[in-house]
Amino acid sequence: MSERIARLAAAMDRLYEFDREPVAPDKLQSGGKFAGLFAGEHVAATEFVIGAFFVLHGVGARDLLLGLLLGNLLAVLSWTFICAPIAVRTRLTLYWYLRKIAGPGVTLVYNIANAFLYCILAGAMISVSATAVGLLFGIPVPKLDAVLPSSAGWILITVVLGAAFTTVAILGFAKLSRFAEVAAPWIFVVFVAGALAMLPRLGVTPDLGNLWDVATTQIWNGVAAAGQEKFGFWHVLSFAWFCNLAMHVGLSDMALFRYAKKWTYGLYSAFGMYPGHMLAWLASGVMVAAIGREMHPGLMAYEAVGIAGVAGVLFAGWTTANPTLYRAGLALQTVTPGWPRWKITLVAGTATTVLACFPVFFLKLLDYVAIYGIVLMPIGAIVFAEHWLFPLLKIEQYQAEKRGWTFNGAALAVWLGTLAVVFFLPLHLYFRWLPGWMIALVSYTALMAARRSK
Repeated sequence: MSERIARLAAAMDRLYEFDREPVAPDKLQSGGKFAGLFAGEHVAATEFVIGAFFVLHGVGARDLLLGLLLGNLLAVLSWTFICAPIAVRTRLTLYWYLRKIAGPGVTLVYNIANAFLYCILAGAMISVSATAVGLLFGIPVPKLDAVLPSSAGWILITVVLGAAFTTVAILGFAKLSRFAEVAAPWIFVVFVAGALAMLPRLGVTPDLGNLWDVATTQIWNGVAAAGQEKFGFWHVLSFAWFCNLAMHVGLSDMALFRYAKKWTYGLYSAFGMYPGHMLAWLASGVMVAAIGREMHPGLMAYEAVGIAGVAGVLFAGWTTANPTLYRAGLALQTVTPGWPRWKITLVAGTATTVLACFPVFFLKLLDYVAIYGIVLMPIGAIVFAEHWLFPLLKIEQYQAEKRGWTFNGAALAVWLGTLAVVFFLPLHLYFRWLPGWMIALVSYTALMAARRSK
């Protein structure tokens, strides 16, 4: 038995992903891989929740459409002009590039925080998939204000799904992209077919002549559900831009774009933003309105297209959780440098599965995504400043690596100081990240410039 375990561990160790050094040129991936990966990750379980919540928050139809068009464009441009160029120039994950800039001590703190936040996000996606599987076994979905697991059946389903999701994440980038390429088209069909199937229930005529009237009066009618804050155009635009803040402006997707042949591959993020963060959000809004505005992703899809809908929600959670777990494993590599990535991903997957049992993370997904992005955002600004601004301003780069600092005090002070300022800004939670990014960028540059002059 011990010999079999040893052979299995040796085989897993061969799943090498350039965890601590630049990606080799012969391992670079085609644009189609990134299109499939973005489509798979962003036409996903989050869309069933976010699109439905826009309805519950009383967004008007016109505000929703304009906000999604512009907000998603800003997200694509952020991947293309902020994240992808740095990743292609360095061929490193953010975690190992940050080590050169901030030192191993700051990187350790950041990676633990980052991995934990990723595990919560992946756990929320497992929970969404569990709403679909649970429907088949008569297991009720926790109520909108639930925090703790609602039943033993709910826990059992999340544990089984968590084990399956973790297995695919362990297999690495190539398997993730291949899985996404296969699953994404099917999931997108479920969203579109589900919305079309539900339109007659809302009173839309076969010729779609009254579609806009139904959209503005029955779906996105501007009336928030009880206990939900009213949202408008700026909320939608800002959310569409920052819902992946940690990945683009926060630079976590350097882990993916280090495999890109060109920085312009950042434009492939549009394959996730517009089919996923626009059409899928619209489709889920139609479905939640048709089932009486109940937050139940599995029921939304099942009422629309039956068992195919259940399968769609299941795989939608899978394609989101997989790359998120992959990132969490990479983040923890610097914490446990002697461990192979598969073992770290297994630990992250176990933690994620435990968190998935708690429904609060998917039921409060919009606020969690905002907080998650804000917490990691200052590090992205610090890396951006060091990579692009320091050469222009003749400030020495990578001082932590060159001088052997465990902690770059300026980086740590800017990170924590920015968070302290941001969380007390008299702005809505969704609007705080942009001034926070500017504060971090300017203050870190100023501190390091002042250190140079001493």
